[in-house]
Amino acid sequence: MSRLEQRFADLKAEGRAALVTFVTAGDPGYDASLAILKGLPAAGADVIELGMPFTDPMADGVAIQLATLRALDAGQTLKKTLQMVREFRVDDDTTPIVLMGYYNPIHRFGVEAFVGEAREAGVDGLIIVDLPPEHDAELATPAQASGIDFIRLTTPTTDDARLPRVLERSSGFVYYVSVAGVTGAGSATTEAVSTAIERLRRHTDLPISVGFGIRTPEQAAAIARLADGVVVGSALVDKIAKAASPDQAVGDVLELCSALAQGVRKARVS
Repeated sequence: MSRLEQRFADLKAEGRAALVTFVTAGDPGYDASLAILKGLPAAGADVIELGMPFTDPMADGVAIQLATLRALDAGQTLKKTLQMVREFRVDDDTTPIVLMGYYNPIHRFGVEAFVGEAREAGVDGLIIVDLPPEHDAELATPAQASGIDFIRLTTPTTDDARLPRVLERSSGFVYYVSVAGVTGAGSATTEAVSTAIERLRRHTDLPISVGFGIRTPEQAAAIARLADGVVVGSALVDKIAKAASPDQAVGDVLELCSALAQGVRKARVS
């Protein structure tokens, strides 16, 4: 089993959802970002999404756009992001890491080189926002051939006619974007999320993680009662933006992660 398959299987056996945390690689700087990455599992993160900074993050709201700019200004590159994963793997060989971002940096890096280095570094999955299934040959097929899961996004506007095509080659888990909009947007109602998950389960046996607009332990708990995973990103990134120093950023992110994890764990289901 892959790390993602193992993690979701283990959590299903425990009767609870996964806390999936997102941070941008290199924000607010390499050292602080690496400290956050290394600290997230102990703070309760079950799966980590690590953002690959890009100058035109079209699916992201202001919080993550600014995080990307901070990372790029601090000198973050795709090669450094892969190096962060390598350094993380020195002490943690079980927590799944998913790289999330856009195709342009990977295309410039070279797909074959990227897939090879990502696999060697210990990357478990990819979420590439701007590569629909019609372009699987670009990256999804070589990534999956190397053992890296390719995780699809589905949205409230992905209808039943489109879903089978989106999910056909998905692996790892399905990321349900609960609101129509960019990251950090308002949250969906639990009723809407429940209905959406029921529909998705008719099309896939993969775990379903829900994100966009989840900011508090209470919101995380509500989604954890419905989904296999709860994704939190902008709320964590905001802690970095508001911190007075890199050390404070590390502490504040991990403190919020711990609170979110407690919320998810309290929502344990039978």
